[in-house]
Amino acid sequence: MSDLFQAAYDELFSWCREHDFAGHDPFDALNSRVFQSTPLSQSRNARFIWTQLVKRSPADLRALAQVPPERNAKGIALFALAQVANYRRVKTEESEKQVRSFLAGLLSMKIEGYSGACWGYNFDWQSRNFFAPRDTPTIVPTAFAARALIEASRDLQDFQDVVRSVCEFILKDLPRSVNNDSELCFSYAPNSNTRIFNASLLAAEVLAGVGLFDPVERVTRYVVNNQRPDGSWSYGTDPKQAWIDNFHTAYLLFSLKRIIDVAPFGSQFKPALERGYEYWKNNFFLAEGWPKYYHDDPYPADAHAAASAIVTFLECAELDNDAPRLARDVATWTIQNLRDKRGFFYYQRRRFYTVRKPYMRWTQAWMLYALARLLEEQN
Repeated sequence: MSDLFQAAYDELFSWCREHDFAGHDPFDALNSRVFQSTPLSQSRNARFIWTQLVKRSPADLRALAQVPPERNAKGIALFALAQVANYRRVKTEESEKQVRSFLAGLLSMKIEGYSGACWGYNFDWQSRNFFAPRDTPTIVPTAFAARALIEASRDLQDFQDVVRSVCEFILKDLPRSVNNDSELCFSYAPNSNTRIFNASLLAAEVLAGVGLFDPVERVTRYVVNNQRPDGSWSYGTDPKQAWIDNFHTAYLLFSLKRIIDVAPFGSQFKPALERGYEYWKNNFFLAEGWPKYYHDDPYPADAHAAASAIVTFLECAELDNDAPRLARDVATWTIQNLRDKRGFFYYQRRRFYTVRKPYMRWTQAWMLYALARLLEEQN
């Protein structure tokens, strides 16, 4: 089994390196030179429709729309996390060189003009709730960058100054959409006022990493107080954010586990973690390892959901002796069903067809991170 995972890791890393770790993204439609040359680029509704049209199309429209392949800060953070895990396993000069190379690239992508270090996406992003222009800092890529820097600090070089700078961005630049004596919710970006559970908890994970526990406890309480009786969480509080999906649940569980592990108050939130884990484990996977996207529908099977599940099962192994096997099952299914013979992974298997587009951040970076963690744990 480890030979299968090692071969998949090696071939995927080679494919990504050949493409300079740059590519397309499910949400990069607004980078289209064709779309940006039209008046529609100024319309909120047109931006949202165009993004969804390109994202959901069975055929890839990006060449026709002139969307260039680019590097993505969150993708580079995930590649860095993969290399940190690989370094912990093999401890070679080459593996150390790869870690430092990705971290240097990540640090070069920081966005200036804010209270601290932060990162964003390389495309305009129109969601249902807000518009984030290209290079607007958002908490998700920022938190994953901080996670990579924190993990690298344990084994190679001290990046704590940068991580503390990230905390300054979180504390000073992110609006607080909920803020009272017992609860706190950080918004997604400086120009928004969202209440998205996984995003706020990712911010708390970063703060916990440097011991800033007062805001962490309030953020964690807010997220736990919004857990449903069955153990699940919706994506956010807006009526348009009521869906429950695999990878955002995995994000929540991963961050919650890390907070519980380091915070002096962590044990009070362990029952919520256990309920959430059981709900996720029992509702998002079929017997052979098929990773469902939504709790109530097996389609689409998504490589991003698979990869985040592998990482989260391994993170939560203390909760469940079966978790490492489940991580291997998801990895094996994904390799057998969503992997191209050239080494990259497909985007999604839908009910009647497979979308074979090799998204760099969404799929390849996540799968490399997952395979690296799997190999590390097996070793």
